[in-house]
Amino acid sequence: QVQLVESGGGLVQAGGSLRVSCAPSGRTFSSNAMGWFRQTPGKEREFVAAITWNGPHIYYAEYAASVRGRFTISRDKAEGTVYLVMSSLQLEDTAVYYCAAGRSETIYIVPRAVGEYDYWGQGTQVTVSS
Repeated sequence: QVQLVESGGGLVQAGGSLRVSCAPSGRTFSSNAMGWFRQTPGKEREFVAAITWNGPHIYYAEYAASVRGRFTISRDKAEGTVYLVMSSLQLEDTAVYYCAAGRSETIYIVPRAVGEYDYWGQGTQVTVSS
């Protein structure tokens, strides 16, 4: 069983920055794609960013239009931890952020749909205040 442990959420003022982390643990982790999604009450879980890799060297990332240029996703090669650095945060970024792990047939096809991911973290709250 793969577990994804998220950390780093919290309260931040608008315009500020925050980093959330997602560390995989458990049995051999064979995923080659990890993503971040977010959800607010009454709304569908939405794609934020995802990263794919091929072995330890090649990465490909995609972002939702609403966060492109403000958020950066990255992966630590040694630990497998995936980070999401969020900058220029806006009130609309307030949500529970979930990380997810899955597999992509090719690193150039970055999974963006909830159903394309096999494992999910418990979620971490990010609140942006004015």
